[in-house]
Amino acid sequence: MAKAIGFSFKSFKIKVGRNRRALRGFLTRLKNKPPKGLDKLAEEIDKEVWREVDCLACANCCRTMTPTFTNDDIKRIADHFKQTPDQFKKKWLYKDRNGDWMNKQTPCQFLDLKTNYCSIYSIRPADCAGFPHLTKKKMVEYIHVHHQNIEYCPATYSMVSKMQEKLNATT
Repeated sequence: MAKAIGFSFKSFKIKVGRNRRALRGFLTRLKNKPPKGLDKLAEEIDKEVWREVDCLACANCCRTMTPTFTNDDIKRIADHFKQTPDQFKKKWLYKDRNGDWMNKQTPCQFLDLKTNYCSIYSIRPADCAGFPHLTKKKMVEYIHVHHQNIEYCPATYSMVSKMQEKLNATT
């Protein structure tokens, strides 16, 4: 898929700056008092979001964040590079204060900065494969993730904005 024309990360950051507080407040209210059918609504909005958002036009997640690598991820990716898990960890990862394995650097070492393609896409970490976690079965359990991701991910921003519009229209 080619990069989407017309995406401007600078414009996105300005939009986020204007709406961050309201969207975070909305998410907090949603967590404290989730409406019936929230997960179903998230699934409906998810389809709309992915008709509008092209991750290859952005790749901000790979540029500014790091996934959590599970032991399975580490083994799978290390095998791909014909390394032991310890060699892979020593070269690319560090253990954070929570004991999670994270990239030593951002942008991600596997991101091609010119094309926004991931060089290990087919074996990428599970955290990357699930990002931005829009339609987890219990959305309420992932609101804290959306709270953070609205300022990094246009898909999350779009999802939360659309959800706010739809829920405000029904109340």
